Parts: sequence; structure tokens; C-alpha cells
Amino acid sequence: MHLTVGYLATPTGDDGVALASALARTFDATVDVVLVVREELPDGHPGRAEYQQWLIEHGEQWAGRAVAALAADGVHATATVTVGESFAQKLIEFAEQHDSDLIVVGGARDGFFGRHTIGPVTGALLHTSPIPVALAPRGYAEDPDESFDAVTAAVPTRPGEDNPLPFALTLASAAQLEIRMLSLVSAENLAEAADAKEVRDAQVAAAEKNLIEAARAVPDSPDIESLVASGMTLESALKKLKWEDGDLLVVGSARFAASRRIFLGSTAARILAGVDVPVIVVPRA
Repeated sequence: MHLTVGYLATPTGDDGVALASALARTFDATVDVVLVVREELPDGHPGRAEYQQWLIEHGEQWAGRAVAALAADGVHATATVTVGESFAQKLIEFAEQHDSDLIVVGGARDGFFGRHTIGPVTGALLHTSPIPVALAPRGYAEDPDESFDAVTAAVPTRPGEDNPLPFALTLASAAQLEIRMLSLVSAENLAEAADAKEVRDAQVAAAEKNLIEAARAVPDSPDIESLVASGMTLESALKKLKWEDGDLLVVGSARFAASRRIFLGSTAARILAGVDVPVIVVPRA
């Protein structure tokens, strides 16, 4: 496995590096630490080119420190400093050129500690990337996982929604991790139905069907669990879940996303805001 981690010499960057380390140790992955320097367009001012070069030189030092931190964890990593107008676009281009399996980033720093907050770079990745994006919650570097023990897939409850289960199964089988299928049911969804009990029963049946599919796909997995979390709202349903150290959550894209592209839907965005474990967002199909 190969990971591309978008790095800044900030706590956000440290969160992303910490997540890349845990993922690399779990899946025996190599890591590229990529720092993007904003391109200074020539405007006749003699200091702009010098300033850009200064940023490149310091960026190499900062990225080198991140590589050293990964090496201390036993992870093979290299550093790259590149120049471009868009941090997100340069990350995607680099990841595609190097056949990366995941792009890894930290969250914005203006949210609650331990929760996910989508900043400009993360937001751009979550609406354009053709490669799965792994997100570290705020402050993750202060208490990171050494590795991961279980993968939870947030599976759809309505026809036509994107299902991240195949990706989650592949991920779990790669490192012999436990896997859990999660269906979220809230009164918001049930209120749309004439028979709420019938809808809930259908959603429970869908979760059980996913369990059977997982059992067939990963017959040697020791623990495959399927559960339905329900509440008046999606947020209250999420609060009933118990997350442990070493948990990793996988969510899909919106049903109107382009094929093989990420487009974060409203449900997935609310899930991100309501959990404190690392999350991988998967492109549609």
C-alpha cells in the first residue's frame, strides 16, 4: 500500500502524519509526505521569487522532520515539496502519479477537539478526489492509534446510495482486521414514510443482508458484526455508538457523485461531525 499525506508545518499537518503512521503500520504501507508551496505569480516585484524559494527551502526542512517522525515509528517515508496554485489539486496529481491508495490529511483547527472539521483543502479533496481520502480528527497527533484493529463501514439504508462496503472489506482483509457494518436510522428518515415500522424493518433487513455479503467475501474473518443505530436524529443515533481505540470508519460518497469521484454528501458530512475516530471517504463505485 502507498499513502500520500498532505503536510503543513502546523498541528493539522501533525495530525495527518500521525494518521499516516498508524495506517502505514497497520497495512505495511510506504508514505510520501507532500508539502505544497503556493505559487507566487510574477508581478514585477523582485521579492516574490526569493520568497517562494525561501518557502521551498524551509518546506524541505519541515517535510524532512515529518519523515524523521515517521521513520522513528518504523515507517518508510520520503518527502516532496512542490509548487502550485491549489494544495488539493497538487496532492491529487501527486497521488495519481505515484499510484497512491489513500490521500491522508488532518482536519481544520477551528472545530471541537477530537472531532472532524472540514477546512478549505479537505473540502476540495472531498468534492473532487478520485482516490479515497483518510481524515484525522482534530488533535489526533496528541493521542494517536499505534495501529488499527477494526473497520466500520457506514452502509446505505436507501436504494441508490453509494455503498463503501466493498472497499471496507478489501481494507479489512488486507490486514486481517475485524469488520462491522453500520446502518444509521433516524426519525428524520422514518418521518417520510407512511409506515415507520415497515421502513425500520426494511433497514434492519438491509443490514442483515450486508452481514451475509461480508461473511461470503471474508470467510476467515473472526468477527463480522452488523448493527443498526437509531435515534430521533442522525446525531443522536451516532451518540449511541461506542468507539474504541483502533477503530477506523469508512463512508461513501453522495449518490449524485460522478463515478470514481468523491462528493461528500450531507449525511456523510454529519457523520464526520459526529465521530471522533479517523474516517476514510471513498469515491463513488
